[in-house]
Amino acid sequence: MGDTSINITEVADSVRNEFKALYPLLDECSIYRVPERLRRLNDKAYTPQVVSIGPLHHGKQEFQAIEEHKRRYLQDFLQRTKVSMERFLEIILDRETKIRNCYAEPISLGSVDLAKMVLADTAFIFEFLLRYSFHTLRKHNDPIFNRWSIIDVTLDLWLLENQLPFFVLRELFDLAHIDTSFAGNEKVTMITLTQKFSTFISQSFSIEHKFDENIFSSVEHFVDVMKVCLQPPYSVQNPNGLRILKAPSATELHHAGVKFVVRSSSKNLMEIKFDKGVLEIPRLRIVKASEPLLRNAMAFEQRRSPHTYITDYVNMIELLVISPKDVELLVRHEIIENWLSGGEPVSSLFHNLIKETPTDLGDFYFSSVINDLNSYCKDPWHQWKATLKEEYFKTPWAVVSIIAAVILLVLTVIQAVCSVLQVVLM
Repeated sequence: MGDTSINITEVADSVRNEFKALYPLLDECSIYRVPERLRRLNDKAYTPQVVSIGPLHHGKQEFQAIEEHKRRYLQDFLQRTKVSMERFLEIILDRETKIRNCYAEPISLGSVDLAKMVLADTAFIFEFLLRYSFHTLRKHNDPIFNRWSIIDVTLDLWLLENQLPFFVLRELFDLAHIDTSFAGNEKVTMITLTQKFSTFISQSFSIEHKFDENIFSSVEHFVDVMKVCLQPPYSVQNPNGLRILKAPSATELHHAGVKFVVRSSSKNLMEIKFDKGVLEIPRLRIVKASEPLLRNAMAFEQRRSPHTYITDYVNMIELLVISPKDVELLVRHEIIENWLSGGEPVSSLFHNLIKETPTDLGDFYFSSVINDLNSYCKDPWHQWKATLKEEYFKTPWAVVSIIAAVILLVLTVIQAVCSVLQVVLM
């Protein structure tokens, strides 16, 4: 029997009090910790190396050196504007609840410490973007652009766990009205700075992308900016979907007679097209930064987006580059621009990217392309035609030899028939 001395009402009240302490699940939430199942695959790809932004990695010992430099950037930024530090802090404190609601977990910092952190991190981002975009603003003794690698800092700003809400950046930059005489006649706004900063994504993947005000007004942070850069310009309905995620590799497609063509007119990675035996794929540049960029974009997409375009793209490329030979084939056709050391790192990269990542086969973006490729390769005529071309029509001389042999064979048959007819008619 249970302990009759326990007051059930008090127990129930205790549980109700725990309900009150629950962290609310809100639509504003857009900044998350990466799931452990993904972090185990490559922890470094999700963890800032030089600078922490926002509360999730704030206060760690390894970032203390750059915390002092953030204060220098804050001082420089305040000198560019006539707005007082008090006014900036006032705005941040007024937005405290909204800021906290952007994170998927409680922030342990109190109001004062949170406001100081947001101000320092915001000023750091502003100064970094200004110096990134306008080289004349860089100082010869600035460790960000000298001692510390600018690439490392840049990558840190594209990590999902290392973000500030974009509405804070927009509001504070608009409030600052900084002196932009250094830019000449060029307009300097948060959108133009972000546009320049997003060229890192464009150059990393060999794509082009431009913002407009409508898109920019809705982005939630830099990782969302990256998602916008990479996702297709329009959605595609795939009523049939896929039953299984399987397609021929690049080498198998080549043996089946598929012709690979770079879709040079495309400015988006997603515009892969297959028609009449021709597979058109936009050029993809693979660099060291490709893995962390793709991993963070995919992690955000899995949590926040109704469509997993980037995940689907990575799956599509992974199907094509099963082996280093597949990579080398696509490199020869200039579809992949490989800045890594050979084909094996590229094929391994895509194999590892799709691990522990769920895929919605019913809404797979490239369903029609995969279905068409599978159907094409099942037709034995395509295989036979490709083999004939590969084995017997490699060079003009081989073609001439085969034609001559055929003519000789025809003449021999004609001669034989004539001989038979001559005997019969005699």
